[in-house]
Amino acid sequence: MSRFGKFIKERVPVDIDSLKEFGSEPVPNHLKLWWFCLGGTPAYLFIIQIITGILLTFYYIPNPEMAYESVQFITEQVPLGWFFRSLHKWSANLMIVAVILHVMRVFFTGAYRKPRELNWMIGSVILFVVLFFGFTGYSLVYEQLSYWGATVAGNLTSSVPLIGPYLAEFLQGGPTISDNTLTRYFIFHIGVLPTALIFLLVLHIVMIRLHGVSEFTMKNTGHDQSKTFPFFPHHFLTEILIGVVLMIVLTSLACIFPAELADKANPLITPDHIKPEWYFYFTFRWLKITGLTVAVLSLGFGFFMFMMWPFIDGVIRKKWPSGRFSTVIGALVVILILVLTIWEAVATH
Repeated sequence: MSRFGKFIKERVPVDIDSLKEFGSEPVPNHLKLWWFCLGGTPAYLFIIQIITGILLTFYYIPNPEMAYESVQFITEQVPLGWFFRSLHKWSANLMIVAVILHVMRVFFTGAYRKPRELNWMIGSVILFVVLFFGFTGYSLVYEQLSYWGATVAGNLTSSVPLIGPYLAEFLQGGPTISDNTLTRYFIFHIGVLPTALIFLLVLHIVMIRLHGVSEFTMKNTGHDQSKTFPFFPHHFLTEILIGVVLMIVLTSLACIFPAELADKANPLITPDHIKPEWYFYFTFRWLKITGLTVAVLSLGFGFFMFMMWPFIDGVIRKKWPSGRFSTVIGALVVILILVLTIWEAVATH
């Protein structure tokens, strides 16, 4: 070994054999199927969010008088500002899609069952954090719809029994939408939520490492479940390929459908049609159908049931061991959410 190699080895005492053993860890054969690799996709997109978000922060001003103008400056005058803003927007949308698809895959394959109930609960909180990430992100643009969407969100939050008014005041920085609201959302978006998400992702991955990857019995797929393959280089290269494909898709979306700007927020003028981002369409339509109080209570109860489903499923399977009842319930919920989302997307009021 060269003198430089000895110098590095003494100061960075890494056990090469341990690294090789880690890299050759056997991975279940079903991970060759792309839909079982969705867990890594949000992580790639989160990294892109961090990089592009830091670049945007250099120019963004979290102040009601300057927020919209700073976004306009980024979009129209900063070199490649429109591109990085578009990457940030599309990676956020795809991240939400990837997390939702990952949750659906875990649910419909029963990978949340004993002993992985706690990891399902962690994943549920991750989904909530990602959605809140998206909400605070589009609120920072300070467009008409983002401002009035934040107003509706504040009204929904304040309707939560007992803690609602206090929670709404904390999020808004006051009893109503004010100058402090944008600052609060900015702090949440660049500080609180990224920290929380990193912590939850680390905890989620640690739990996966402790329990191992769920094994499935799949028929007519051409994948023998009795076989495994090494993590490195096979699965590692699969993840790299997914990352490359994601960058191609994101770059294409950013160039073909760049992020645009609507009218600046005006607290004195209520838009004719207020719509949130697409991932909140179903909640907005549900609010219109049921009313404020019923919508808040039912959505809160639904999220509680969602988090606790592994334990509810355990009770159900004692009576119906096949697990088909849970699958039917899950399918009905997905259909309901899709119907409400499409309904709100095409509705004019």
